[in-house]
Amino acid sequence: MHEYALAEGIISTAIKAAINGNLKRITEVKIKIGELQQIDSEVFTFVIKEIIKNENPIIKDARIVIEQEKAVLKCSVCESAWNFSEINNRLNRNELESIHFVPEVSHTFIRCPRCKSPDFKVVCGNRGWVDSVEGEE
Repeated sequence: MHEYALAEGIISTAIKAAINGNLKRITEVKIKIGELQQIDSEVFTFVIKEIIKNENPIIKDARIVIEQEKAVLKCSVCESAWNFSEINNRLNRNELESIHFVPEVSHTFIRCPRCKSPDFKVVCGNRGWVDSVEGEE
């Protein structure tokens, strides 16, 4: 499950950041998830809560805030930019699932809406990360 692996990495990162910042208790973790990751937010939230229950006590009572970052793509040929949400309804279930597990394969399935080139850059919205960790010293 993609959500589980991502959640584990994020929780581990938050704990390391708290320890490095000399926090005794984490009160809040802000997480940003890129739209291209296509995370099921309900599953992801459930998994985060389950991991926290069994994790280091430093994070047990933390409030988790999850925000989505829109995916912006830019064509290398015509320099047109577009949002993933504008074209994801043109992709079939298997294509979307492939992008969900390995966002880098998006070049296989997505073309520039303007010139139809598969040569584009993902400007933002393809990662998941800990945006901030707040707590008590």
